[in-house]
Amino acid sequence: MSALAVVMMLGAYFPYLTYTIPAFAGLCIMVVLLELGAKWAISAYITSAVLTLLFCEPEAMLMYVFLFGYYPILKAFIEKINKPFLEWPVKMLFFNAVVILVYSFIAQLFGVDFSNDFSLGKYTVYIVLAVGNAVFVVYDITVSKMATFYFYIIKPKLRKFFK
Repeated sequence: MSALAVVMMLGAYFPYLTYTIPAFAGLCIMVVLLELGAKWAISAYITSAVLTLLFCEPEAMLMYVFLFGYYPILKAFIEKINKPFLEWPVKMLFFNAVVILVYSFIAQLFGVDFSNDFSLGKYTVYIVLAVGNAVFVVYDITVSKMATFYFYIIKPKLRKFFK
């Protein structure tokens, strides 16, 4: 699954897939989590993250390494709280902190001023972050639905196939 995640990450070199590919690659780690548990999922994440650092497009690589790669594992731990009114603020705080850190790092490393890059002027960062938050909520819900789909639909078919 680590290798599959890395191969998927190579697709981020195609335009407009910078965020989509890391999000899908994180689902590979989710499968390891569901099948083998957190320790193996963390090992798979570390393996794929190291290989991603070596071979993949920089922005997508940062999003995978610092957010999407291990988010399914973190999500499982956060959801053990079992109180959505506490889980969602933790998830959103985590997402915003990671995105701000990653883009601050990119800005420092490459000298990019994100507030002047688009036609929205000084509000660009806030608008992009707000849209990112909405998309992250959809992603979180999708990860849950994909885990359910895998567990109840794909896994039984795989068991029949490999018998």
